[in-house]
Amino acid sequence: MTSNQPERLHALDAVRGGALLLGVAFHATMSFLPGQQVWVVMDAERSAVMSVLFFWLHMFRMAAFFLIAGFFGRMLLERRGLKGFLADRSRRIVLPLVVFWPVLFTAIVAVMIWAAVKANGGAAPSGPASGFPSLPNFPLTHLWFLYVLLIFYAAALLIRGGLRLLDPGEAVAGVVDRMMRWMVELWLPVMFAAPLAFAFWSDPAWLAWFGIMTPDSSLIPNVPALVGYGTAFAAGWLLHRQASLLQVWTERWPMLLGVGLGCVSTCLVMVGLEPVLTPTPLGLSKFAYACLYAMGVFCWTFGLAGAAQQFLSGHSPARRYVADASYWIYLIHVPVVMALQTVVSDLAWPWPVKYALVLGAALAVGFGSYQLLVRGTVLGGWLNGRRHKRLAHKQLAKGRGLVHAEATGDVP
Repeated sequence: MTSNQPERLHALDAVRGGALLLGVAFHATMSFLPGQQVWVVMDAERSAVMSVLFFWLHMFRMAAFFLIAGFFGRMLLERRGLKGFLADRSRRIVLPLVVFWPVLFTAIVAVMIWAAVKANGGAAPSGPASGFPSLPNFPLTHLWFLYVLLIFYAAALLIRGGLRLLDPGEAVAGVVDRMMRWMVELWLPVMFAAPLAFAFWSDPAWLAWFGIMTPDSSLIPNVPALVGYGTAFAAGWLLHRQASLLQVWTERWPMLLGVGLGCVSTCLVMVGLEPVLTPTPLGLSKFAYACLYAMGVFCWTFGLAGAAQQFLSGHSPARRYVADASYWIYLIHVPVVMALQTVVSDLAWPWPVKYALVLGAALAVGFGSYQLLVRGTVLGGWLNGRRHKRLAHKQLAKGRGLVHAEATGDVP
């Protein structure tokens, strides 16, 4: 089936960029969480407000990213073919993962050492040294999303290729399309959430407070991450086959976000405002929480996609610029955020001031370095799919050359 989406998909591009930028806000909260230490830097001032923000952002932001990545991934494959798809993804996903990982890992380790020395009164803390982990354990850091995205691309291509060989008449594809329509139009997020809820409930090591555990420390992602983010990616991929289904979420976004808000609130009532670092015991409470959390993941993801379609479908040079910059900013932000958190950690300032300073300075570094080092350079062409000329914003303001991102599936 061929999708009939419009040429310009500014709303979905805004969701993708917003999900990445929210990662900066998310990581900036982590030094301010109350309770036990969960981050390399722990601030002298902490707040339950940061727990709520952390909990809410973690529930949906990466699921939203993978939804859009699936949609644009199939778009790119349809428009460029397999060879063009592989060339584009190798340049814009594989190479950034390979090239940026050692640089960012080194920077993160350096900041961790600095933070530990600072917390220990200026002296290096003593303790057993830990060697480099053996495979499959591997410190992917925040670049795990690129690694997992490659897994999903490979799975999608294998399934697509197998179906084309075994089902040339697309009978199976037709059934899948009908199921997708049914799931979107009738059951809303329930059927999408069910696999993730089961993955949560059946995992004996599940830390319920943290929802989908970040798969950043192993080359074999944890099952809830594969199931939850894989479901979001598959939903986006299948949605591209019949993009008119986006209208369902556009019409129902208030209800979806309302249910999502209820899920967040109820989950927080059940687990409390402080991070809990012990596995959740099996029982009815775990089952109920797993269902509510999984529903929240997809209600927020689909609701935000619908709201974006409602309010952000038109072209905006400012939003386009932010969307272009978001990939670079997300790549570099973690060591920057950690360094800023280390600087302010022992200052006797209110936490809102320190959080705003960390977030604002990290975004300033991100946007500033993007403008100076990326946008008009070869690196910009590498990451964004094209190299912007220094005066390209004037052309964009006049409405020329606006289709490139949508025509090429301009997403990481």
